[in-house]
Amino acid sequence: MAARPITLGIDLGTTSVKAALLRAAPNEPSGFVVLASCARAARAEAAVESAGAGPQGREQDVSRILQALQQCLAALPRQQLRSVVGIGVSGQMHGVVFWKTGQGCEWIEGRIAPVFEPRAVSHLVTWQDGRCSSEFLASLPQPKSHLSVATGFGCATIFWLLKHCPEFLKSYDAAGTIHDYVVAMLCGLPRPLMSDQNAASWGYFNTQSQSWNVEILRSSGFPVHLLPDIAEPGSVAGRTSHVWFEIPEGTEVGVALGDLQASVYSCMAQRTDAVLNISTSVQLAASMPSGFQPGQTPDPTAPVAYFPYFDRTYLGVAASLNGGNVLATFVHMLVQWMADLGLEVEESTVYSRMIQAAVQQRDTHLTITPTVLGERHLPDQLASVTRISSSDLSLGHVTRALCRGIVQNLHSMLPIQRLREWGVERVMGSGSALSRNEVLKQEVQRAFPLPVSFGQDVDAAVGAALLMLRRHLNQKES
Repeated sequence: MAARPITLGIDLGTTSVKAALLRAAPNEPSGFVVLASCARAARAEAAVESAGAGPQGREQDVSRILQALQQCLAALPRQQLRSVVGIGVSGQMHGVVFWKTGQGCEWIEGRIAPVFEPRAVSHLVTWQDGRCSSEFLASLPQPKSHLSVATGFGCATIFWLLKHCPEFLKSYDAAGTIHDYVVAMLCGLPRPLMSDQNAASWGYFNTQSQSWNVEILRSSGFPVHLLPDIAEPGSVAGRTSHVWFEIPEGTEVGVALGDLQASVYSCMAQRTDAVLNISTSVQLAASMPSGFQPGQTPDPTAPVAYFPYFDRTYLGVAASLNGGNVLATFVHMLVQWMADLGLEVEESTVYSRMIQAAVQQRDTHLTITPTVLGERHLPDQLASVTRISSSDLSLGHVTRALCRGIVQNLHSMLPIQRLREWGVERVMGSGSALSRNEVLKQEVQRAFPLPVSFGQDVDAAVGAALLMLRRHLNQKES
């Protein structure tokens, strides 16, 4: 019997990097099995390179992201890596990294295998970057797109750099998301390629014409030569230019996908499924009815955005900036208070104890609006705590209210009634913050009274690998 094909999926997330190996398994309901997977913390936060970004700047060191990626691959079975027929890559959307064409990386002999290291590459300015104020964004030209532009979006960041650090931009002639960069380096691409999924996340991209707003951008002095070429998600960007951790040279590499789309793809078994992901941030996504087209102009105040999916269809998405990161901020605050009181305690201990306390505390009158990071449609909104009474001040009450607030904030953006109108019949729950938090699970079931399936391990790395696996199988059939 011919060996069943294996594909590799990679996801370059905000806090971690993951790799997964998939093999076709016709007898499985999903059609595939995950042979092996590995995740590593990126620990890539870096001091801001560009002057003037202030404390709102959020940047990551590309070399640390690549180190985490190489560690993941080194941990995967070498025999299976030799059989890889395709590589799918996804990652954190909106962000931008700059590099010099032909000098973006150098391939060197690693301890185990050839690896590539960044050379003439900037930091990654991430989606969490807050340097673009509301006033600055209001000064930018109106995009010809149904999606508005927010701080942390690639084109907004480039506009900011153009105004505040024009010399910085002169050092580079290529740009993309971090996953576009990795695909370009793996394949030795002369120009970066970008899927419409990532292009839409940068802003100033028209999904119906599949083109950048070149004239609008050029008339504002924007360096349009930095805009990547556009390719269909699911198409092949190129082939690996070197052997890479036993993966043969000449292996197909897919155009980089958005982590949201790859995550949804990994587990949306039916068109009637909505996918809820609570990790660093929160997304609730559902497939729009076929033939749906978004409006022509952006509505910055709309809490639901419509993102390109596959085969020219759209996902309706409520994407909240406030998820697991809010819980992490709360834990960090508690640990800091303890330190101020002269007591040392591990963050992991605090997290598990506060969840235990909230599980016991089934209800509370305390109300927390958890928007410490604002929202894209309400950028100036802050968090608040209301209905405080002396009987609701225990750790259990506060943690219950915080978890409820995270879910209620999402529900206010995309209510259950709207999901039903779109034909949604089931919610697939996933994400690191949801999987280890019983209180969040309870609050999801409370807010969304539909069948809810948890533990889907909705996984962008698996989605990226699955897309390449199905592509390979379709090619063999045809």
